[in-house]
Amino acid sequence: MSDSLVVCEVDPELKEKLRKFRFRKETDNAAIIMKVDKGRQMVVLEEEFQNISPEELRLELPERQPRFVVYSYKYVHADGRVSYPLCFIFSSPVGCKPEQQMMYAGSKNRLVQTAELTKVFEIRTTDDLTEAWLQEKLAFFR
Repeated sequence: MSDSLVVCEVDPELKEKLRKFRFRKETDNAAIIMKVDKGRQMVVLEEEFQNISPEELRLELPERQPRFVVYSYKYVHADGRVSYPLCFIFSSPVGCKPEQQMMYAGSKNRLVQTAELTKVFEIRTTDDLTEAWLQEKLAFFR
């Protein structure tokens, strides 16, 4: 079945931006939102945010279209330690066009590998993206 999926390449400029984002020194929450450019069959940068909470990020995501997000999050562990995990969030809302879902689903793994991310999450509605949800997901990676 994976042979029939359209797998989009990652825009070279986006690859460089993701590499720099991975090694950023800032300690605030930040996000890169990416979309599929259907015409070019390429994952491209849509928008970049600094100092953005999960709730603010949720408001930036379209409710009826898929998006990829790389999110640098200031995570305070139960024992007081602070870490800054990079999270990959695939927003695949219920009700999007099937061909759009296929393009995104088929491109997700390549993008995760390109960005070298291990904390990969999926939401089916933008309402799921909350601080509590993210902390619950990250608790599994301790």
